[in-house]
Amino acid sequence: MARVGLVLGAGGIVGQAYHAGVLAALEHDYGWDPRSAEVIIGTSAGSITGSLLRSGVPASELAAWTVRAPLTDEGRLLEEMFGSTHPELEPFEPLELVRRLPNLPHPTMLMHAVRRPRQFRLLTAALSLIAPGEHDIVEQLAALGKKHAWPSGELWINTVRRKDGKQVVFGREGAPYAPLHLAVAASCAVPGYFAPVRIGKHTYVDGGAHSPTSADLLRDRDLDLVIVVSPMSGPAKRPDIYDASRWHSARLAAREVRTLRSGKTPVVVFRPGWAEQEAMGNDFLSADRVDHIVQESFLAAGAYAAHSPLRDMLRAPAMAS
Repeated sequence: MARVGLVLGAGGIVGQAYHAGVLAALEHDYGWDPRSAEVIIGTSAGSITGSLLRSGVPASELAAWTVRAPLTDEGRLLEEMFGSTHPELEPFEPLELVRRLPNLPHPTMLMHAVRRPRQFRLLTAALSLIAPGEHDIVEQLAALGKKHAWPSGELWINTVRRKDGKQVVFGREGAPYAPLHLAVAASCAVPGYFAPVRIGKHTYVDGGAHSPTSADLLRDRDLDLVIVVSPMSGPAKRPDIYDASRWHSARLAAREVRTLRSGKTPVVVFRPGWAEQEAMGNDFLSADRVDHIVQESFLAAGAYAAHSPLRDMLRAPAMAS
């Protein structure tokens, strides 16, 4: 089988539902098990999905649990960890964030901006300085830490260190150690909504503040294929803050994909079309329509198979190392 890198992007609860639909289609229509990916990169919602895949939960069971369908024995872990209902969170209001006074930047962040201006991301820094939110994401994901330790398969979890706004990828060689549930919680800690997560002597926020996908982390890996599932990307309809976010996410993902392709790595990208976007809505923390999102993303990903060489690419023998 091909050596595949799987990139699971940010997107909140609706993003997890989008992952579930696309991955279930890959499993059902393409005959490929996402759990077999050589390396999985997870950002925010993608870190949860990636952790569950690495714990042995099939994509079909992720989809079944999302739409509250009966689970097989392989999917029981989901109910043991999270119960049978989706979390109910207060609506996310992005405009509320800009009305709150931000924290002052740490001197380390300022030095980073001066010494490496080309590597400094102003938006990432601004997001990391947003005043801490009041919701506790660690409590939401505590079950993840109780059920299994850091998996044996490669799982890279993206976060942003608040002190200097730098991306930290837990699980990657050379990264500091973090308990799995804290790494995932940090990757999901949306600035201004959730409280930052302390790991060791630093605090971290959502890895999506750096990039909703970070697919270019795989540029030095010798892979036959990279599959990018980017829930936050998509075509823009209106000149509002939500579509601006989708446009920005799509722009970053496209740049990262170009980096991979410049190194001759084949890349396939799944992102919401009009139907999936309509199902997802604008509140990415809402669980009201997850069943509709799974259905639309499953159908769209399955339809892609009719005119795509993806199935053959997934079944191609791995190149000799």
